[in-house]
Amino acid sequence: MAFYSSKSKEKSGQAYSRKGRNKEEVACLSDVTQKFSEVVNTFSYDDLLRVTDYYKTYLAYVIEYDIKSVLQNLVTKNILSNDEAKIFKAKEERDGVAGVESFISDLMNKDSMVLVNLWQALAEELARFPSPNLTRILKEVTECGSDLLKEIQASLHPTPVKAHIKGLHEKHRGSVYESTRILEDQASTGNPHTRAVVFETRYTELMVISQYKRTYNETHHELEEMGKTHAELVEERTKVKCERIWTEQLFRRSPGSETPPNIVVVSGVAGIGKTTMVQKILFDWARGTQYQRFAFVFLFKFREFNLLDTETEPQMPLTRLIVRHYKYLNDPKLREILKKPESLLFILDGLDEYKHKLDFTQSKFCSGPEDYFPVHILVTSLVKRTLLKGCSVLITSRPTALEALDMERVDRFAEILGFFPEQRLIYFKKFFGDADQGKEAFQYVEENAILYTMCFNPSYCWIICSVLKSHFMVPQEERGATPRTVTELFVMFLHNILTNHRREAKDQLGILVKLGNMAYYGVTNRTLVFYDKFEMSTFGLQSDMSSPFLSGFLKEILQRDSTLEHTTYTFYHLTIQEFMAACSFYLDPSGRINELLKNLDSCKDGRFEILTRFLAGLARPSVFKTLGGILGEFERKTAKQILDWVKKKAEQVLQDRDKIDDEDGLFGQDKSEALRVCQWLYETQNQKLIRDTIGKDLKINFSGTTLSPLDCAVLGSVISCCGELEELDLSGTELTPECIRRLAPGLICCRHVNLISCHLTSTCCSILSSVLSSPHSRLIEMKMSNNRSMKDSGVDQLCEGLRSESCKLEKLSLSLCDLTSRCCPALSSVLSSPHSQLTELTLDNSNMEDTGMNQLFEGLWSKNCKLEKLGMSQCGLTSTCCSDLSSVLSSPHSRLTELGLSNNKLGDSGVAQLCEGLRSENCKIEKLWLKTCGLTSRSCSALSLVFCSPNSRLNELELKQNTMKDSGVDQLCEGLKSENCKLQTLSLMICHLTSTCCKALSSVFSSENSQLTELNMSNNKIEDSGMEQLCEGLMSEKSKLEKLSLSDCCLTSRCCSALSSVLSSPHSLLTELKLDNNKLGDSGARQLCKGLRNPNRKLNSLMLSNNEISDSEKENLRSLQKELKGTGQQVNIKI
Repeated sequence: MAFYSSKSKEKSGQAYSRKGRNKEEVACLSDVTQKFSEVVNTFSYDDLLRVTDYYKTYLAYVIEYDIKSVLQNLVTKNILSNDEAKIFKAKEERDGVAGVESFISDLMNKDSMVLVNLWQALAEELARFPSPNLTRILKEVTECGSDLLKEIQASLHPTPVKAHIKGLHEKHRGSVYESTRILEDQASTGNPHTRAVVFETRYTELMVISQYKRTYNETHHELEEMGKTHAELVEERTKVKCERIWTEQLFRRSPGSETPPNIVVVSGVAGIGKTTMVQKILFDWARGTQYQRFAFVFLFKFREFNLLDTETEPQMPLTRLIVRHYKYLNDPKLREILKKPESLLFILDGLDEYKHKLDFTQSKFCSGPEDYFPVHILVTSLVKRTLLKGCSVLITSRPTALEALDMERVDRFAEILGFFPEQRLIYFKKFFGDADQGKEAFQYVEENAILYTMCFNPSYCWIICSVLKSHFMVPQEERGATPRTVTELFVMFLHNILTNHRREAKDQLGILVKLGNMAYYGVTNRTLVFYDKFEMSTFGLQSDMSSPFLSGFLKEILQRDSTLEHTTYTFYHLTIQEFMAACSFYLDPSGRINELLKNLDSCKDGRFEILTRFLAGLARPSVFKTLGGILGEFERKTAKQILDWVKKKAEQVLQDRDKIDDEDGLFGQDKSEALRVCQWLYETQNQKLIRDTIGKDLKINFSGTTLSPLDCAVLGSVISCCGELEELDLSGTELTPECIRRLAPGLICCRHVNLISCHLTSTCCSILSSVLSSPHSRLIEMKMSNNRSMKDSGVDQLCEGLRSESCKLEKLSLSLCDLTSRCCPALSSVLSSPHSQLTELTLDNSNMEDTGMNQLFEGLWSKNCKLEKLGMSQCGLTSTCCSDLSSVLSSPHSRLTELGLSNNKLGDSGVAQLCEGLRSENCKIEKLWLKTCGLTSRSCSALSLVFCSPNSRLNELELKQNTMKDSGVDQLCEGLKSENCKLQTLSLMICHLTSTCCKALSSVFSSENSQLTELNMSNNKIEDSGMEQLCEGLMSEKSKLEKLSLSDCCLTSRCCSALSSVLSSPHSLLTELKLDNNKLGDSGARQLCKGLRNPNRKLNSLMLSNNEISDSEKENLRSLQKELKGTGQQVNIKI
């Protein structure tokens, strides 16, 4: 029973569909669900309350995936009423995960039976919902049973500390609390003062998954790669594919394991929140809410380890390393603290910033905390567990540095994915402080796929919010343009800061050039951390630190960190570093641009990818105007050099026709390279450059490519910026509704779009419908065949757009889309619409049947119908629909010129009725396909009468695979010789013919009335005697035949003499001859060669595959082909 109307669950344009487990998986889990049911019933009500409260956050995450199913289960068990279920569902739709937590809390306030049934319902869901998180929860409860309560209790209370150490313990806890409770936060760009934000008010939970991905493509920028991965994981339903880990779970024991993990690695791209997550762990430990099994937690940063090597202590013991960072621990009690390693957690942050490579293969490791070793060996010894065996270690790193680790030593690997859609909105609301303004800004970003995808990264979120806050905080009428591209975003970011610090500037330009040069050095050498006594000094910034401008400006783009008597600087985000590096080439006219372009050409590892986008995006007059007003004139020569380089590189990828092959289509190089140059082109927003680069044909081919929503957004934006595109081929590319939505702005500008085999759904069709109805739409052709998930509902959606007065679509193919008669009324309404421009419609391989065809007739009869070509092959039609179809053909309003009815059971009676319409003076049919329609010789007399009719316009007829036999062909030939016959192309392939019919056909060739230019008789038993009779007609001066197919016709060398004579005949017009799969042999081949050498020969294509021709004779044929080519009488011989 349904307790509320179903509503498709869509978040941020993303449609989610449930996918259950297969039978094997269900069988494996049946034991878990059975044991779980037994265990959960052993808990007292109070104990079950404690367990539920402990898991509440995790259960909410699981249930939110499909709360409808859980509610349905509880209604079925009479635990909830329909009204209660509706209220809970509405709460979840309004508040998301918070609404689900509220739902669980409400159930916890009911009696024990309700709580037991909630858990039972979740266990039943396990069979249908392949969630790693749900599986983990149920296994933990099942395996631990009553011991779980002890673990819960232990996790909430601190590890006992000896009395004489307690003072040191409390001091350390207090110190860690003070250093982590505040989040240094920039209020907004242009505000020179950082503000101290209480950690909890700004921190937004990150998405961390338990999955080790060693497949990062090093030829791509890691942020770009992460963005695509993020989009794919959203598409693939993360809750199904990956186990989510909350920060407090990193060191928690896994089901089936006897001990908790000791060595944990957390990976994530730059700015994703690794260091902030570390701060969260320390903060929670210090305030006593999490990680209480550790008595002491120590934080070390790898960037600080770099400084130790430059001092007088190349080696030191672990105790010395700890004291250098925590001076108050310079106490004899430290040695006693280290004697209990199981209560210690070492956090090592930023492995990617360490200049040493950790070597796990060396022979000597540290085994005691008092032993002197280089710091990098102390680190490897902790991981290898030779030092303080039993202690816990957490290492954070960017993916690019993971090779330095011995992953076999790692007990748990987690990857930070950043923010998912709901978390992004939460961050915006927290940043703006005003929920409504935050939501307005977020909705703007949602519509810009490139900016929106960037929001997976918290640092990007900060930059975007910083820029947009100054925009959305003013009244709407006073707002300027909002950023569309990444470059525009960062230009606004820099402009806001420079405007605020304008009064402080003396040598503002010179300082920015120095900073940009240092940033470029960092990008080139993969350096993120800059030291005051090294890089800052080398690039001349140390002496400028007293400048009010530099000190104020730096606070907004550089993070300053003073430790171990040194000061380090890092850009708030790697992309800010890359943007400043790009700016330096426009601000500094020193001519470094040639060196830069050389580096861009030679680099293969993706380190310059984002930099290149900024270089392209900065080469715009609007940027010169925005930043030039503050900094002075930009170097326009640089802009020209950059744009020339971008155009050259893009043309190599998009227009390199010399390397075309079947797989690569229009692109000679990897299509990912094409996506990359599209990014550059989009950043330029230069319509002329984009049009010139794509080429005069204005065609783009991404067939068979894997495209993420972000890729689609870029592609859609480039095409939109171009203004028009002749053809876009996306066939064989899986496109989700989100992909189609992001492509839509570009699709509007295309004339021809190929979406064959793209896994389109009805939701996709709804978006495409809006594209068709757009007043700016240029679409005239859309190929959508082989999209079986579209179904009738998808066509219904499409038809809304097709009926629009703005729709210009002329050609639409919907073959193999699992359509039935239910979509025919909507299609019929399109055909009869006065606005419809549709002239071609293909519905082949659909289950329309006669009822659907009859519904289409209503539209076909309409005087508004402009349809000229209709494909209905293999649509389950019978003779029943043929009378009405005949009426359509004879209607004065009908414009049909081509009709495909192959593979339908029309039979002789159906064709006889059709022929009545074909003879009508109103009939305009020129091409008719009747392959495999169950026809016999009885249909041939009716067709012959059509040929003879003075009204007939028929010039092409397909009769392949019907049982015509010789008698049927004889009847056809009578009509073919009529002075009224206009037929030019006839296919009689696989029609059970023999040599008996060849005399009649020969007479057609020699008839002065015959218009026949193409005949296919392949796969019939013509034999040599039949071939010789055909040759008589072919040599007639009245023969107009140009193409003849006789493959697999039982021919031998005996007929080749006659064929050679045809080729030599001055009257023969034959240009194409197919003789594959016969037995002509070497003798036949040699005879044909005589005809090919004759100067009267007009043949330019000869097919001889599988004809028992020897290798030596094949070589002779190749030599002949080469010889004829040399004399200008080229012929293509396929052997």
